[in-house]
Amino acid sequence: MTEYVAEGSARVDVFLAERAGITRSAVKRLADEGNVCVDGVPVKAGHVVKAGSVVSVEIPAPAPVAAQPEDLPLDIVYEDEDIAVVNKPRGMTVHAGAGVSHGTLVNALLFRLHSLSGVGGALRPGIVHRIDKDTTGLLAVAKNDAAHLSLARQIEEKSAHREYVALLEGVLKQDEGRVETRIGRDPKDRLKMAVLPAGGRLAVTDYRVEERFSSHTLVRFVLQTGRTHQIRVHARYLGHPVVGDRTYGYKKQRFSLDGQLLHAQKLTLTHPKTGERMTFFAPLPADFQNVLAILRREEGHHADHE
Repeated sequence: MTEYVAEGSARVDVFLAERAGITRSAVKRLADEGNVCVDGVPVKAGHVVKAGSVVSVEIPAPAPVAAQPEDLPLDIVYEDEDIAVVNKPRGMTVHAGAGVSHGTLVNALLFRLHSLSGVGGALRPGIVHRIDKDTTGLLAVAKNDAAHLSLARQIEEKSAHREYVALLEGVLKQDEGRVETRIGRDPKDRLKMAVLPAGGRLAVTDYRVEERFSSHTLVRFVLQTGRTHQIRVHARYLGHPVVGDRTYGYKKQRFSLDGQLLHAQKLTLTHPKTGERMTFFAPLPADFQNVLAILRREEGHHADHE
């Protein structure tokens, strides 16, 4: 805790910016967390101090720069000395980022695995590719740098094969097709991605209809590129957003879900050391299967599907 005596009237954020060399935005964050006091009483950044008041500020120790191990549930589909393949649950972020420092897949991996590659940095050890927090399914993890570089090259060269299954709103007319657009930050909302008329990065997704219902379509997607939110943005572009997707889909949803029904079901890659071609599958999560069961009962479909 550091203390300063005010010599005149001033806002707390202005006073500390001058006396302590802290930016006003940093003072606001500290004040919002209760770390700025005037005469022993916590205040907000806009509070006006008077001459003779004692302004105290406590700057917390910086958060660890490396992710920390956490004992979290983790479904490891395959593991050897070079790679692991995990089936990520809904609601788990892959690695630390804005506002997220724990409870991630990386935290779980650090606890469960003896080694992870360092290519991705201290916050992303082992992470070669990602899927969204509320998307489920398969991810390849590198346990050493050589494996990491091999897997990353396979993804870049498109020799690694990734297939997703999604339930879309409405009935998709085409049996199969390819979506090829440019994707970048949505100019109206920088937290979202969007199909752009120019700029952005090339995004290519192949799709094939698996099953149709009167108001929904079960579709298999194959990624040819790996842009942020690519399948979700392309589904919206087709006019049939993913069920449960409140960012790119309908605000009013029929089913009570904690995220979009988008699942990374199949992953094919070449083992970095042995050269063996390997394919992994992950069953649809329970909530996805439950929604399909409801739709099939309503339609009278046979229940002989994955």
